[in-house]
Amino acid sequence: MANTIKSLVSTLYKRMNKSGEADYVVFEAGAFGVDTIRPMAQMLKPHVAVVTMVRLEHFSSFKTLENVAREKRALVDALEPGGFAVFNADDPNVLAMASGAAHRFVTFGESETADYRVTDISAAYPRTLGVTLHWRGGALKLKTPFPGEHFWLPTAAAAATALELGVPAQMVEQRIATFEPLANRCHVLTVDGGPHFIVDTAKAPWHSLSLAFDMVAKSRAGRKRIVLGQLSDFAGSNAKYARAYDSARNIADQVIYVGEHAHRSKASQADRDSGRFVELRTPKEVSDHLKRTAVPGELILLKSSSSLHLERLALSWTHDVKCWIPSCGKKEGCQNCGLFEVPFEEHREFVKKRTDDRRRQRLRGLFGG
Repeated sequence: MANTIKSLVSTLYKRMNKSGEADYVVFEAGAFGVDTIRPMAQMLKPHVAVVTMVRLEHFSSFKTLENVAREKRALVDALEPGGFAVFNADDPNVLAMASGAAHRFVTFGESETADYRVTDISAAYPRTLGVTLHWRGGALKLKTPFPGEHFWLPTAAAAATALELGVPAQMVEQRIATFEPLANRCHVLTVDGGPHFIVDTAKAPWHSLSLAFDMVAKSRAGRKRIVLGQLSDFAGSNAKYARAYDSARNIADQVIYVGEHAHRSKASQADRDSGRFVELRTPKEVSDHLKRTAVPGELILLKSSSSLHLERLALSWTHDVKCWIPSCGKKEGCQNCGLFEVPFEEHREFVKKRTDDRRRQRLRGLFGG
C-alpha cells in the first residue's frame, strides 16, 4: 500500500537520498487498523494535519465510526508546535477534533460557518468539476479535471491548505486546473472513436458506491454502463450487492457484475434476458464483452476494490494486455506494476531478465564497453 509506515520510510529514504533535501512532504496517512496512524504521525511530526472525513472503512478492524475518528485524531495530536489543522466543517466526527485542540485550526466545507466555504458545486461528465471557494481573501472559481461532484471535498481541502500556507491564490487556481488525477481513482481514459472510461478501481468501500454512481447519473453521455467488481470489507455482503444493483440499474443502460460475488445481484430473469444485467466471472470475459458491444462516446464506470484489477478493461483499449489472471494478489495498480502486457505466468522470468539486463548495463557504464 502507498500510505503505510513502510512505504513512508521507503519513500522518504529514496527521495532524500536522491535529492538531499525536500521543501515539502505531503503524505496520506492510511487508517487501516487500530494504532496504524499514530506511529506514522509521531515519525512525521507534521506541521499541517488535514482531516477530510471519517467513514467506516476496514470494518473488520474498526467496527465503529468512533474508533476511526479516534485513530485519525492521532495525526492532529502529533502536530509540531506552531502547526495547524484543516478540518471538514460538514463532518461532525471531524469537526469534533477541534474541541480542546492545542493547535490552530481552520475549516472548509459547505457549512455557512466554514472558514473556506464551498458553493456552486457542479459536474456533469464530460463537463468536469467546478466549485467556488469563498475565503477571507475573496472568492476563487476553481476548475478541476475531476469527473464527479464529490471531488469538491479534496479540492477544497487542498486549496484551503495551500492558501493558509501562503501560496498565491492565482497559483492555487492554476495548479488545481492542471492537476493530473491519480491512476485508478476516478481517472478518465477516453478512446478515440470508442468508449469513455471512468476508472475507479483502487478501492470500493460501501459508502463510496453512491458517489461513483452519482457521476454516471449526472453524466450527459448518451449510453451509460456500470461494471461492478469486488466491494471492500463490510458486514452483510449478500444484501449490499443486491442493493447496489438496484441503484445501478436505475442509472445505467447495462450493469455488469464480475467476480466471485457476481451472483449476489438478485437481478431478475427479465433483466438478464434483456441484457440489462450481465453476470460474468473474470475480467477477461468482461473485456471481451465490452470490445464486442462498445459504442462510440458511451460512458463506462469501472468500480471495484483493487483485487480484480479492473483497470485492465480500460488499458486493453490502448495496450496489448496479456495478464488476465483473475486475482494476482498484488495491491499496486497495473500501471505501477507495469507487467500487464506480459502473461502472468511469465512475470517472474521477465522481471529476472529485466533486472539482469539493467545490472549488465550499469556495469558497462562503469567499466566501459
